[in-house]
Amino acid sequence: MTAAFMDLVDVTIVNIAIPSIQREAGASLAQIQWITAGYALAFAAGLITGGRLGDIHGRKRVFLIGIGGFTVASALCGLAANPEMLVAARVLQGAMAALMVPQVLSIVHATFPAHERGKVFGLFGAVVGLGAVSGPLLGALLTEWNLFGLEWRSIFLINLPVGLAGLILGGRFITESKAPRALKLDLVGVALVTLGLLTLLYPLTRGRELGWPLWGYLSMAGALVVFAALVAYERRKGARDGSPLVELSLFKVKSFAAGIAVQTVFGVALGIFFLVWTLYLQFGLGWRPLKAGLTGVPFSIAVSVAAGVSVQQLVPRFGRKVLQAGALVMAAGILLYLWEADRYGLSITPWQMALPLVVMGVGMGLIVAPLTDAVLSEVPREHSGSASGLINTVQQMGNALGLGLVSVVFYGVIDEHLSPAETGPAYVNAFQHALGWVAGVMAVIFLLMSALPKRPAQHVEGATEAAAPAPEQAAGQEQAAGQEKAAAPEPVS
Repeated sequence: MTAAFMDLVDVTIVNIAIPSIQREAGASLAQIQWITAGYALAFAAGLITGGRLGDIHGRKRVFLIGIGGFTVASALCGLAANPEMLVAARVLQGAMAALMVPQVLSIVHATFPAHERGKVFGLFGAVVGLGAVSGPLLGALLTEWNLFGLEWRSIFLINLPVGLAGLILGGRFITESKAPRALKLDLVGVALVTLGLLTLLYPLTRGRELGWPLWGYLSMAGALVVFAALVAYERRKGARDGSPLVELSLFKVKSFAAGIAVQTVFGVALGIFFLVWTLYLQFGLGWRPLKAGLTGVPFSIAVSVAAGVSVQQLVPRFGRKVLQAGALVMAAGILLYLWEADRYGLSITPWQMALPLVVMGVGMGLIVAPLTDAVLSEVPREHSGSASGLINTVQQMGNALGLGLVSVVFYGVIDEHLSPAETGPAYVNAFQHALGWVAGVMAVIFLLMSALPKRPAQHVEGATEAAAPAPEQAAGQEQAAGQEKAAAPEPVS
């Protein structure tokens, strides 16, 4: 949970400090985009590999390597001598997060019996909300306080004590687990996944900066060919030695396949909203970082509370309807925000934003925690690392797609040359335009959720396993996991 918290904080803390980085470090608009997109690209490209490495070499071991590397990369970000070094350090940070983050869900999946996982995912949802509220607040406070004259650098250096704590506590308390049978790392699969994601996401993130050249469209079309080659190769690899990087059999599980689609599109919505929201508050309305950070507090609290309630109380009673209600509630909050932004314009105040942000936060909280639970509930334990990596990969891929689409749905309606007097109204108009897109994406998510199982299998499975003993610890855990899977009743959906 410490690692998940640190990753969430790192993503949100950077957004709030973007104007300070641009002003103090002399970063160009393209470099600012790469400070956020470089992390997302490296993160997305390495997540499936990171999950599989945990299955093979031990989830605890890979987790500790990832959290240690993430801490070192954070120090390099804080000590960056120029924007180019900062971008490179952010790419390294994303790569280390790709080793660290997949182990979080797979360790939960391998450690806790099914009847306890709902509580754990409820806690995970609360941590998501806490990370969301802490990131903007910490970023705003550290930027405003300018501790020791570090300016924006302290937003990265704050990871050092948290990372060290996670490293020490993880080494002491996490129990090692691996896949029950020996697996091998699929290097060709790694290369194809990385190539496919980069050929898709690189032209999206640089397209506007370069004037949307022809090679960018060809690259994105080529990504489809690469992914088709990946599927064909992974199918042969699975039949040959049973160690594919992407376990295609997972997509035969209805809850997993539907959840992956929802995660991807949800990532697009979040990628668009959070970046354009930061640009709207700080560049459009001219608010200082602290005011912008405090404005997001109602949203984050609502996410945290709703996430815990949805997993613990609502989903066991109402099943899929909770997630669908979350999509509709979040869409309603977005439309309400759009109306207020149009009505109040540049004179809008934080308290006027509170209602739509709370409504959006409740909707998001109803989705985030139970969705993860539903996606993983029917996944065999030996593939939990690969499945966790896939979940995080598609969400990050969606997030990076959303960041790339900001060039279209936000900057696409802003003139390149604006006078200071024109900047505010132009950004407000662009924000409204982007919100309309996000509301449309939420409608797509609502439709996709109809393919999720009506009742998450975890709750039915948990009822039959309530009396089962907790999984064995230490050296016997791998064998016990395989035996438990063989003995457990088939989950019902």
